[in-house]
Amino acid sequence: MSDTNLKIGDGDYPVLSGSVGPDVVDIRKLYAKTGMFTYDPGFTSTASCESALTYIDGDQGVLLHRGYPIGELAEHSSFMEVSYLLLNGELPSEDELDKFTYTISRHTMLHEQLSTFYRGFRRDAHPMAVMCGVVGALSAFYHDSTDITDPRQRMIASHRLIAKMPTIAAMAYKYSVGQPFLYPKNDLSYTGNFLRMTFGVPAEEYEIHPAVEKAMDRIFILHADHEQNASTSTVRLAGSSGANPFACIAAGIACLWGPAHGGANEAALNMLREIGTPDKIPEYIARAKDKNDPFRLMGFGHRVYKNYDPRATVMQKTVREVFDALKVDDPLFETALRLEEIALRDDYFIEKKLFPNVDFYSGVILSAIGFPTTMFTVLFALARTVGWVAQWNEMISDPEQKIGRPRQLYTGPTERPYVPLDAR
Repeated sequence: MSDTNLKIGDGDYPVLSGSVGPDVVDIRKLYAKTGMFTYDPGFTSTASCESALTYIDGDQGVLLHRGYPIGELAEHSSFMEVSYLLLNGELPSEDELDKFTYTISRHTMLHEQLSTFYRGFRRDAHPMAVMCGVVGALSAFYHDSTDITDPRQRMIASHRLIAKMPTIAAMAYKYSVGQPFLYPKNDLSYTGNFLRMTFGVPAEEYEIHPAVEKAMDRIFILHADHEQNASTSTVRLAGSSGANPFACIAAGIACLWGPAHGGANEAALNMLREIGTPDKIPEYIARAKDKNDPFRLMGFGHRVYKNYDPRATVMQKTVREVFDALKVDDPLFETALRLEEIALRDDYFIEKKLFPNVDFYSGVILSAIGFPTTMFTVLFALARTVGWVAQWNEMISDPEQKIGRPRQLYTGPTERPYVPLDAR
């Protein structure tokens, strides 16, 4: 905390400093002193909480998890290791990682009655609709981990959510294609287990391709947490009411479903498919610059990053590795590379700081692996669950936490008398 104050009206308000990043003005007593609220639609200039998990510097293209750069974690770490880091604050020792991985692997099974819950959905139900319902229903099956005042129960719930999300996601996919569910196989890695449950069939042994397993693990790492975004803020807001952890994560999944949030990679892939081949790129760039044309370049620009998204650098490399390993000859990738090359040299995109983001390449990778576009946001939710539960745990552990209650600038009618029905 800094020793400076900011004068607003007749009051002085403390200026707080974090370990890195911009200072913030503590306005918690603003209304009591002035009778006024601040007005900040979208909370673009508001720090809603104090957190030690993730730091983003959008101008510099920096993303840190507990101080570690995302590029280094994606290159050298594993999703299980990053999960431990987010939950516990430090990278694990070999023994700690083994114990954590073992714990997660022993929570991967779903209660058998939940399989009948799936059958209540239509076969053409969107997998995210299924995810919302099934995750919300977990609280009806695991009563021993819903007491949020008990740190041990909170951790058990966290482990269960991280462990069961791949099973829930794979079952949502299997249900949509009419194939039987596969039970988890605990001798496989977290990512390998998910791939087998998704693409394997009972009649034959599923062979996990190392390049695909590595690519999926990277994708999970890159999506594990991203500070106070819309879905994370939703989880925190739901949690502030004292709701059980399963309900809070279901709320986050519902928020993530929005096309402006978790559905962006699907939109980027659809855009590349619409463009088709590299020779059509100039035409579409011209359309993107035309204010009267509804076409927009998806996968460029970011609400936070005003520089190159550090996750996109890792993702571009991963695309090439997957395509080479699977011998994929897809014009979409060449179109993506050429589009990025042209856009990064174009004054229009440079001026507006429209750099490729993580969604620009992730959809191409997931499509090459074999996932339908309806599963893209499901995979995002699977990976982001660890960030959600870490943020939720941090919030619940804060003794000063209060129920979230944003205020408003009211612009409706002032008080007026009721008019009887026969007089209107």
